[in-house]
Amino acid sequence: MQKSIFITGASAGLGKATAKLFQSKGWNVIATMRNPEKETELSQLENVTLLPLDVTDLEQIKTTVAKAIVLHPIDVVFNNAGYGLMGAMEALSEDQILREINTNLLGVLFVTQAFIPHMREKKSGLFISTTSIGGLFGFPLHSIYHATKFAIEGWSEGMSFELGLHNIGIKTIAPGGIATDFIGRSLDRSSHPEYRELEDKLFANIDGMMQAASTAEQIAEIVYEAATDGKDQIRYVSGEDAKAMYARRLEIGNEEFRKEIRKQMLG
Repeated sequence: MQKSIFITGASAGLGKATAKLFQSKGWNVIATMRNPEKETELSQLENVTLLPLDVTDLEQIKTTVAKAIVLHPIDVVFNNAGYGLMGAMEALSEDQILREINTNLLGVLFVTQAFIPHMREKKSGLFISTTSIGGLFGFPLHSIYHATKFAIEGWSEGMSFELGLHNIGIKTIAPGGIATDFIGRSLDRSSHPEYRELEDKLFANIDGMMQAASTAEQIAEIVYEAATDGKDQIRYVSGEDAKAMYARRLEIGNEEFRKEIRKQMLG
């Protein structure tokens, strides 16, 4: 029987690459984004349905999820919508902080909550959320981004127990750098004169880090693996850069790793 996946943030990057991959593997794909009328590529593919969804709009979450369930029984929900927020906390406005938490964290929680009764009734299903290596350890000037991604990692672990009662799985994909226009399109950046030196050093480092980045297509393959491998495994550290950093952290421990990052980033 043909399986179905529901994807948030499917207009570009990992979301779009995942939509194309699952479609090519014969799945029904419900690809959601804020402005589906602007999408020209996915709209050409068979078995792909575009629906509007801004994950910060609670009413729209309910109506879009209801529409999706009518179209197909949903096997996998891929919570992928999100963006980066960079800057010293002192430099960030209340609006920036709230928007980041509403999109990256609360959007995931409320989309998931809307689908749970559907999956519980059919006694199967899987939630996958895009986190980041930034959900496992911290970098300078990304504190609020980390707050959202660490939260999803912990929430997923906690959710695994209650969802497991109903044969529903939950997983996270934690990539390192992805070579998309994330830095340009999906990054909100604020500056502050008291942190200028740190900002300059971090941006000088980012170019080097992006050379080790995975493509969106490579990370989409990991999403597909997580969706189909049947493993009782929550976290999928994805990309060679992420795996190397994660292995290093496990090897030397959290505190030493933090000191190492400080030395690398700050000199």
